[in-house]
Amino acid sequence: MEGAARVFAGEFSRSTLVQPMGDSGVQGGVVTPSGACCRQIFFAGVLTEAGESGDMAHCRVADPTGAFDLISWRKGALKDAITTIPIPSFVTVTGLAQVNQNRRPGSPTIRPEQILPIDRATRDQIYLSTAEYTLRRIGQMRLAINGGDADDNIRRALRHYTTTTKDLQELLEMVEHVVSGIRPLAPAPAEIAADVTSEVRELVGTAPGPQGIAVEEVIAVLAGKGISKEAVLAALESLIVDDECYQPRKGYVRLL
Repeated sequence: MEGAARVFAGEFSRSTLVQPMGDSGVQGGVVTPSGACCRQIFFAGVLTEAGESGDMAHCRVADPTGAFDLISWRKGALKDAITTIPIPSFVTVTGLAQVNQNRRPGSPTIRPEQILPIDRATRDQIYLSTAEYTLRRIGQMRLAINGGDADDNIRRALRHYTTTTKDLQELLEMVEHVVSGIRPLAPAPAEIAADVTSEVRELVGTAPGPQGIAVEEVIAVLAGKGISKEAVLAALESLIVDDECYQPRKGYVRLL
């Protein structure tokens, strides 16, 4: 069974090729410029708009390349999302790709089956996965342009979009834009505390003589590294409790 396609909004919004319905009655799907067949589609982004008009509900989910338009009757996944998920929120969407004839020609939309709130880390992982799938299709299209073998969807996309190497470069730059915008997660508080404690221990250990080093000096030196006074004092307290350092006299600390 074919899985859900993974594409970015910037590519999906350019899609104008619709496959005819098969003999089995299964929806043909929308074929994107890189050759992804979007019968069912899965993506992540930010829920930026949501509303209702008559019997229809609609919303937009944006990623760094553009936005997906979601449209359905006023019930089910989209209705639930409109009433329960705050705007803006990170979400994943599973749905069916379609071309709405009431919109501008060739304008693809999504009929959502499920919309779920997620966190930033999950969104970023889905972006990276989607980037990988997109790069794989770009590579297949590049081979096909140069006379290599290609599956039916790649060949259909090449003929319909008259794809050139310049077009593939634009898709590649789109993927690079998404990946370059993914920032490493900030360290968890425990990791931050461990790093500060290590810095404090190392500095206290450099103090010569029996009197150790002044607490105010530790605070001043580590402030230059962006470490707050509160964090330094908390680290010192931890080191004293763990018997790694002591106070030879008031206002001074020294390693044991």
